[in-house]
Amino acid sequence: MTDTIQLSLARRGDRGVIVQVGDHCHHDEHAFELERRLLELGFVEGARVEMLHEGLFGRDPIAMKVDDMRVALRRHEAASLSLRLERVIAA
Repeated sequence: MTDTIQLSLARRGDRGVIVQVGDHCHHDEHAFELERRLLELGFVEGARVEMLHEGLFGRDPIAMKVDDMRVALRRHEAASLSLRLERVIAA
């Protein structure tokens, strides 16, 4: 069983793979521009993501590792990304 969530709902330490960028609705100019910017930053389908840090107030912004980069986003921007969480099994 896999869990797919919006990246904005991820918590510190969560890891996963991006399965969708944006909602693919190009009628909204703002949504289209945000999707384009996220793709330019490396948030592409198949990229591995690890949540590193959450802001103190309102848990915003969030910092994450995307493949080999570190990127910070606001939670409302991260809501445009769908993430398939990886389950970490403790030994």
